[in-house]
Amino acid sequence: MDDLLAEFVAETRDMLAALAGEVVAWEADPTDRARLDTIFRFVHTVKGNCGFFDFPRLEALSHAAEDALADVREGTRPADAALVTVVLAVLDRIAAMIERIERAEPLGDDTDEDLIAALRSSAETTAAAAQPTAAGAALAEQRTIRLPVELIDRVMSGVSEMVLARNDMARRLQGFDGLTGLEAPFARLSGLLGEVREAITRTRMRRIDGLFGTFPRMVRDLSAELGKQVQLEVESGDVELDREMIELIRDPLLHIVRNAIDHGIEPPAARESAGKAPVGRLSIAARQSGNTIRIGIADDGRGIDCARLADKAAAAGLIAPAEAAALTREQAIELIFAAGLSTAETVTAISGRGVGMDVVRANVEKIGGTLEVESEPGEGTRFLINVPLTLSILPCLTVRSGGQVFAVPRSYIEEIVGTAGGQAEFAHVGERRLLTFRDRRLPCVPLSAALGLAPRGEAQTFVIVRLGWGDLYALEVEDVLDHHELVVKPLSPAIMASGLFVGCTQLDDGQPALLLDVAAVGYASGIPRELHRPAIPAKGADVALDHGLQVMLLTGLDGARRAIPLDLVEQIERAPIAAVRRRGPFAQVVLGDRILPLAGLGEGDELSDPQPLVRLRGETGPVAYAVRAVIDIEHLAETPRRVGADPARLALIGEDAVELIDEAALRRELEGCAA
Repeated sequence: MDDLLAEFVAETRDMLAALAGEVVAWEADPTDRARLDTIFRFVHTVKGNCGFFDFPRLEALSHAAEDALADVREGTRPADAALVTVVLAVLDRIAAMIERIERAEPLGDDTDEDLIAALRSSAETTAAAAQPTAAGAALAEQRTIRLPVELIDRVMSGVSEMVLARNDMARRLQGFDGLTGLEAPFARLSGLLGEVREAITRTRMRRIDGLFGTFPRMVRDLSAELGKQVQLEVESGDVELDREMIELIRDPLLHIVRNAIDHGIEPPAARESAGKAPVGRLSIAARQSGNTIRIGIADDGRGIDCARLADKAAAAGLIAPAEAAALTREQAIELIFAAGLSTAETVTAISGRGVGMDVVRANVEKIGGTLEVESEPGEGTRFLINVPLTLSILPCLTVRSGGQVFAVPRSYIEEIVGTAGGQAEFAHVGERRLLTFRDRRLPCVPLSAALGLAPRGEAQTFVIVRLGWGDLYALEVEDVLDHHELVVKPLSPAIMASGLFVGCTQLDDGQPALLLDVAAVGYASGIPRELHRPAIPAKGADVALDHGLQVMLLTGLDGARRAIPLDLVEQIERAPIAAVRRRGPFAQVVLGDRILPLAGLGEGDELSDPQPLVRLRGETGPVAYAVRAVIDIEHLAETPRRVGADPARLALIGEDAVELIDEAALRRELEGCAA
């Protein structure tokens, strides 16, 4: 009896999930007989099952709904908005009862006379419309069986072990040069095993229609509550997703859709004033591209007000006012992902564009996905979510570090950079090594050091991975091995407690490998979480004097501390002392295939071998500046200024006044040397 009751609960849940969208679609087209029949069959089935399980309250409610829908089918009652609203309320009440039944709680003695009376209120009314006609054929019945997910996972694990055994056998057969006579049977066995693996994988898959089916009801209710008119367009493209993945992306999608209706789409009067149709459009589409599912949510509303968003961020203390004024549109749009930021004047129970969006992006990235946003003023906003097809089988890149093999999810990888041929450029800021990648300086994280392993040779390869918020860092590894489609298995709690891994897997040769959480590895290695804050774009020499200037703090050869605006710094290098020429009107240094002027070198200053140098952007070309050590990157608390007749500008860092080496100071030093 318990098994039958569990089957009834599960079946009712599945039908309810798909039915909300059917009711809303039926309201838009009352002549759609196929959808009406689907709704009628549901309440009829629930009524019959309730009699078997002795749920009189649920039976009475479903019976009243069945009678009302039967009148519509016979043409004696119109399918108006009032009836659809009551039917939706009935479905909600049935869902609440199913929840209590699943928890083994009694349904109580409460009655549902309010809904039953509403269903019967216009039962005597005769429909003026013609008898509905069939709008489509019913789908063919499919034979189904319900299985626990744990059982499917066990079968999947067993098939994966068989695949590993097959690969081992294939390597052994290759050593016989095709003389065993087993090649044809092995090829057939291999093909069958691949088919079984694919079939088992598909048992975890569900059509995304089940997730999208909840949106029509939500859009209908929210638009009615807010006094807006919204037309929803849903296109799933027969996309299937892992059951677990669907549950993980449900909340992010719901949040984005609610925000689009609440603060994206304008009220009808505002849309007409802007020259738009009074009915707003909201489209949701899903496409499969290889092993990635792309989901787009777009509205034709007012778009994101970047100026207002930047002002709100400055008022909330998230960025300085000077930063807010200098932001590009793309940088300002990224502010919607800042925690706690909203442009809404009042807090509502629904949403505010920006409120909770940091959590939405974090939840998407946690499963190896990405979230992008595009917006045009007055035209609308578009969100694009990319997520892997399944969490049980992930495309990965295997790397070696510290003599061990690790797997990196391919969705996090931007590019692989090698050091062969001297193409990679490096610099040092304090203890941090930086890699110049496509005009960006990325922090380097040695994987062996992050995991506490002894390095086995010098790192030869850098895997450029995403850290979050659009930031990148370079993961140093000893070798890149191969691409794999790996079956991910859970880890023991002791290993998971480290926070650096998300699972384990077995390679084709049977060797175990841990799956890295690349964001956690980056943060654990000291990369700050504030990297996503927008940087001020360079606007010429005047930027060096703006409030909130970012500078490199260093120690000169004379022992004094100085600061250089970071936008002047090209890279940090080391040169052998033999490359420095100190004779003549001014010092010079040979760096690569160029001879550069050398500043920061006074009479009596001693050089080290090798000598640290900071390559700067001078007015007439690159300039090398000699330093004893680079200390850190700092944000100035106030604008640098002159003191007295001294032409040098002084900046306050902590309690110390340090000289700012800007372009003017650099020019004075080089002209003085030449004189």
